[in-house]
Amino acid sequence: MSLALATLLYEWRRYMAAVMALALSGLLVMAMTGLFIGIGRGFTAQIDRAGADVMVLAPGAKALGNGPSGVPRRFIPLVYRHPEVVQVRALSGWGGQFQSIKEYDPTESAAERAKRGAPRQEQVQISVIDTAPGAVTIPTDYSDELVNALRQPYTVAVDETALRRLGVKLGDKALLNGNTVTVAAVTRGYPNMMVAQIVVSRDTLRMIGGPNDSSLRVGPLMVKLRDPTRAPIVAAQLNEMGGGQYRAWTRGELAQANEASMFEEGILVVIIGGCVVLGTIIGVAITWQTLRGAIMANIKEFASLRALGVGMGSLRRIIMELSFWVGIVGVLAAVLLTWLVSILALAGAVIIAITPGMLIVVGGGLILIAMLSGMLSLGVLKNSQPADLLR
Repeated sequence: MSLALATLLYEWRRYMAAVMALALSGLLVMAMTGLFIGIGRGFTAQIDRAGADVMVLAPGAKALGNGPSGVPRRFIPLVYRHPEVVQVRALSGWGGQFQSIKEYDPTESAAERAKRGAPRQEQVQISVIDTAPGAVTIPTDYSDELVNALRQPYTVAVDETALRRLGVKLGDKALLNGNTVTVAAVTRGYPNMMVAQIVVSRDTLRMIGGPNDSSLRVGPLMVKLRDPTRAPIVAAQLNEMGGGQYRAWTRGELAQANEASMFEEGILVVIIGGCVVLGTIIGVAITWQTLRGAIMANIKEFASLRALGVGMGSLRRIIMELSFWVGIVGVLAAVLLTWLVSILALAGAVIIAITPGMLIVVGGGLILIAMLSGMLSLGVLKNSQPADLLR
């Protein structure tokens, strides 16, 4: 075991402030970045978890919601021409007005009625699934009971994060675009950060006056293949067959494009950039001062090493190695804290998405901060004079 690592393990209390500074800096950056990625994944959760292997969007679309994504209905038979395609369905959506219904008991007092609250009215986004067994538009985490509930006419599913906002609970009646519907299921893991989303079957959408199957333009096409492992090859072949009329994406490609499009928004770049700058300043300042104080506390030990003939270059390498190990421990602590925060957030139906790329970038940055702090602390070694041991 090296002297630097042994020093860190034996006198860990002296370096705990530096480790926590790095951990909190990493937590700040990863939590904020992961929160925005999680918000984006919340918008596209129903698509990301669908059984589609390939999705067909308009050629100008850079991601879902970034550019035109709908395509003409006549493209459906064109996609079916590929021999490996087994199912093609359009991803449909619609806007609507949702209003809760409060059924009061005639025997209730005025105070009891006031406690229950007044009916609530909200603009909602309606998402559609096909309820046929094995339909490509059904998210893979939907249970059979949930799909069976949506097969009933005039039934809807609401995510748990939108129940309070909409003023309903499981089994309640409500008005959707003037039609009486029943909240037949409650989903989890589809957070509604902004506009509340309602899930209905395609038949229910038609019953409440939504777009029917005769419309000339439909939403993105969700394509199911015989062999999902050949999705990249089939997507390239579909693009060649389309001749530029549309663009076929694998689900993985589209997920990456959706995440990348989140950071094209200027305000998000400013917020995350501010967190990075603030975390860097805090990390460098506290880590530098902590390392400096710890080295000063051990200055007699360093003076003893110089008296034994250890050169200043070797002492500097010890300090830099010590800084490196402080950075490694800080990265591990940052990952642990971020994981704990993500679990707490998930309990409140908030997704903090942590990606491998984010861990690599933030972890590397924390190690660089620790190394920079170590470089700033090297000047303390000038006080390690062997003559001071005689005082």
